[in-house]
Amino acid sequence: MSEHSAHPSAAAATGRPRAVKAVIPAAGLATRFLPATKAVPKELLPVVDRPVLQYIVEEAAQAGIGDVLLITGRGKTSMVDHFDRRPDLEERLAGKPDLLAAVKRTEELAAIYTCRQPEQLGLGHAVGYAESHVGDQPFAVLLGDEFVNLSEPLLPAMLELQARTGGVVLAFFEVDPAETKRYGIASVEPAEPEFGDLAEVVKVTGMVEKPNPEDAPSNLAVLGRYVLPGKIFDAIKRTSPGSGGEIQLTDAMELLRTEGTPVHAIVYRGTRYDTGMPLGYLQTVVQIAADREDLGGEFRKWLVEFVNSDASGGPNT
Repeated sequence: MSEHSAHPSAAAATGRPRAVKAVIPAAGLATRFLPATKAVPKELLPVVDRPVLQYIVEEAAQAGIGDVLLITGRGKTSMVDHFDRRPDLEERLAGKPDLLAAVKRTEELAAIYTCRQPEQLGLGHAVGYAESHVGDQPFAVLLGDEFVNLSEPLLPAMLELQARTGGVVLAFFEVDPAETKRYGIASVEPAEPEFGDLAEVVKVTGMVEKPNPEDAPSNLAVLGRYVLPGKIFDAIKRTSPGSGGEIQLTDAMELLRTEGTPVHAIVYRGTRYDTGMPLGYLQTVVQIAADREDLGGEFRKWLVEFVNSDASGGPNT
């Protein structure tokens, strides 16, 4: 069993509900990818033959979450279309069982719901729109531009930890100390011993947004996965605009922490893919293509030839 696997019986012993819904904020304009994202949502940019968003929904489904709310914006209805049925396409693929299964899989992953965020006023503002769908129950938040390798799952342990604590659960990954100014960085202390069976768990004592290396309390950066209690919605309502004049989810979580809500995190040691910037997106495409059983061999061979040809000044073919 993976170190990130869940332990449902332990969660059940607490009497607290386990999160069964996920929220994916996906209303941003994706200006770094313009003009490609003028008509195509960034979340639908392909990584080989699946859009980024499908990898994220698959991650939620693998963790047992079958209810996904997309917080969308103008011009992003195609995200919902991707998970809808296409009887006409299915009929045309009747003689191609592999392709037909791949198409039908998108509609079977989860029940997809949507909510429109009229204007983008911060991550906290976006998450606040999920209240009518989630209610007072715990839920997961998955940012729409990063995902993890499904063979190294993260969410099951996060869901389990939140069911045990009833608080806020985050995910961290280690960055080079020189890179701390690009991320939200956490200050932490050792977690309670009873969580040692889950994964590498730490107790969060604070977070700093994009500190200089000399001011960073650690090299643990926030990964775009959260499991939150329902009371986060009240905290968001009481949160004033912060960095960039926006309502920040970090500020709402910090408010809960100062009021006594426990905040823990799992330090993720698996493979994380970040498609939020063009370079990270390209790296993700290359990594996943190189690892594919049906493509990897030939692709790696071509990639080596391409790099060697470029390095020697030869033609790029």
